[in-house]
Amino acid sequence: MNAAPFSSLSTGHQSLQALVGAWRGEEEVAATQWTDAGTATSEVLAEAQFGGLFVVQRYRQRRDGTISFGSHNVFGFDQQNGVVTMHQFDSMGFVPAAPATGKRNGSELSLERSSPRGAARVNYSFDGADTYRMRLQFKPAGSDAWQDMVSGLYRRVLPSEEG
Repeated sequence: MNAAPFSSLSTGHQSLQALVGAWRGEEEVAATQWTDAGTATSEVLAEAQFGGLFVVQRYRQRRDGTISFGSHNVFGFDQQNGVVTMHQFDSMGFVPAAPATGKRNGSELSLERSSPRGAARVNYSFDGADTYRMRLQFKPAGSDAWQDMVSGLYRRVLPSEEG
């Protein structure tokens, strides 16, 4: 395997590196068809892979002391189309037909995807190197209204602090 040195990565690939690290979050969970409203904590561990061409993220949400949701996300940059991609595999068990796609605009990364169940969009807002905010929304099939699902504030922690 030949990993590309970071300096040879495209600007799009370099922008993914903001996600890399160990993070702890405090979240507000909205009432949806899948869960009740409330608060949660989360641990996120994201690593650059293949010389930074991809970022692999493991996310675990805890409510009432137990893991209530988990996902593995693989972020990449599609140079041909100029978009960030995110393939998500999660504890809901839905197989993604296609990745979420979007763009980084300054300190914001916004991604959207559609499925037969509806559309989802996630926005990451980087408040510097050690803090970011995430907001996930869902629009059910046949609806024009976006519904909040989860929003949170995530702070960088030492990997040994990540649970």
